[in-house]
Amino acid sequence: MVLFFSSTALGDDKPVVIYAGKDKFENEELLKYFIPEQDIWVHVDKLSSPHIYLRMPEGMDWEKIPEKLLLDAGHLCKAGSIQALGVTIIYTPATNILKRGDFATGAVTFHDARKVRRFRIEERENAIVNRLNKTKREVKVDHEAERIARDSARQRAKRLAATEARNAELATVRARKAEIEARSYDRIHGDKGTDTWEEDQWEASRKEGDYDPNDDFM
Repeated sequence: MVLFFSSTALGDDKPVVIYAGKDKFENEELLKYFIPEQDIWVHVDKLSSPHIYLRMPEGMDWEKIPEKLLLDAGHLCKAGSIQALGVTIIYTPATNILKRGDFATGAVTFHDARKVRRFRIEERENAIVNRLNKTKREVKVDHEAERIARDSARQRAKRLAATEARNAELATVRARKAEIEARSYDRIHGDKGTDTWEEDQWEASRKEGDYDPNDDFM
C-alpha cells in the first residue's frame, strides 16, 4: 500500500503529490517505479524515518524547490520518526538513490553524496502535519500498470507535440511561399498607375493586328 498526501504549499490551485510506502517492503517497490524527472527522495538524516517522495511539478529544478514545499515533506519525515528533538532532513533526486543487492530491506545509500541537500526542522509543527494528514489516502497501486500508462501518455504527448510543430512549420513555409509568389506576380504586372501597369492594360485591350510602336520590323 502507498500513502498519498496532497500539499498546497504552492497554492490551493497547485496541489503537489507527496507519497510514501506504508512499510519498508513497499519502499523497495517505490525505488523501482518512481518518476525519474520529477521525484525527490526525502528522509531524516542518519535516523529511522519514512522514505518520503516529493513529486515536483514538471519543469521544476530540484535545487530550487520552494522552502514551504520542502517543509511539508520534511515534517512528514519527522512525524514518522522516533526523534522528538530537532532533526536534519536530507533530500536528493530519486535517481541518486543507490540500492545494492546485499543491503537490508529498506536500506539505501547514494550514487553521489554531493547531490544530497540538507535542512533543519527543530520542532514539529502540528498545523502542517494535520493539514497533510487530512489529505491522506492509502492506495493499493499496480506499479507496473501505472508505469505503462504513464509512459504511453508521455509518448502520445510527444507525438502530438511533434505533429503540432510540423504543422506549424508547414504553415509558415506555405505562408512564405504565398508571399513570395504574390510579390513575384506584382512585379510582373506592376502596380496600378505605374508604366508597367499601363503597358499591361494597353496590351490586354489591343486587338489582334493593332500596331505596337515598340515592335521591331525587318
